[in-house]
Amino acid sequence: MSMHFEKKLPIPAEIKSHYPLSGNIQEIKRLRDQEIRDIFTGKSDRFLLIIGPCSADREDAVLEYLGRLSAVQQKVGDRIMIVPRIYTNKPRTNGKGYMGLLHQPDPSKKPDLLAGIIAIRKLHMQSIEQTGLTAADEMLYPENYRYLDDVLTYVAVGARSVEDQQHRMTVSGMDIPAGMKNPTSGDLTVMFNSIVAAQARHTFIYRGWDVTTDGNDLAHVVLRGSVNKHGNSLPNYHYEDLLLTAQLYDSMDLKNPAIVVDCNHSNSGKKAMEQIRISHEVLHSRSYSPSLRHLIKGLMIESYLVGGRQDAVGGPDHIYGQSITDPCLGWEDSEKLIYDIYKRL
Repeated sequence: MSMHFEKKLPIPAEIKSHYPLSGNIQEIKRLRDQEIRDIFTGKSDRFLLIIGPCSADREDAVLEYLGRLSAVQQKVGDRIMIVPRIYTNKPRTNGKGYMGLLHQPDPSKKPDLLAGIIAIRKLHMQSIEQTGLTAADEMLYPENYRYLDDVLTYVAVGARSVEDQQHRMTVSGMDIPAGMKNPTSGDLTVMFNSIVAAQARHTFIYRGWDVTTDGNDLAHVVLRGSVNKHGNSLPNYHYEDLLLTAQLYDSMDLKNPAIVVDCNHSNSGKKAMEQIRISHEVLHSRSYSPSLRHLIKGLMIESYLVGGRQDAVGGPDHIYGQSITDPCLGWEDSEKLIYDIYKRL
């Protein structure tokens, strides 16, 4: 056989029993979940900012970044809810490269999935304890969601996963917002079909169980740009794109319509500094149209301690706090951008 079963991993309940949540974490999670639900249901007009490293590659740098982010949240909290990106699973276009903390808790060493499961749970728990911020993560593997379901406040389903039935049905069993990204092809109907599926009830096999779900009324659109047949990035954050998305929402019977714009990836052509300009344009579109103001709930921004990206992983050439996956904004630019967004709201 080509598939080798190395060792059986603990189920989520076992991991949770070894790394349980304190009462403080549970209360922070409860309050933050209500805050973000109020944004998506329209009870709150606060703006959502999902911001942080492209990948959570090392605990110390991520926690330092989150500490700085927490201090900013204290100053902008009346208008902005900051949800840090702690993305511990990284989809790879060609299957090569760093696949996230889950696979490699030490990026310079070989994969260790058991250590990775423990590392990602501990990192999310430490984040909440130290900063008071519950985070977002990308659901690359639906069967792994329950290792973190009690600590996450937001889940993203990526462009390459949004057509997958297991992802859609797993989202239908969540009670937190799930951002369904448009596929790399840019076909918005695929994204909307995924939202229809995620908001519906389902019966399916999950982790060896026959499960039923209630549907997730907070599943929503994330616009991340697309790629044409020549591999060129095509943005979909412009005013006309936002109006088209609004029209598609109007034509469908979906709960809690919402748009979150991903300012990086194909919208920026992975040029991190472009996220600043894109943020400004989206906010301008939002202020120009009352309907878009109600519909556009937030932005996604990739940001870390040091701007850009690097190939070095470990060793003397590694730059502490710089991305080892996609380029990110540096801290100074990120902090300035958050305050600028605050003023424009």
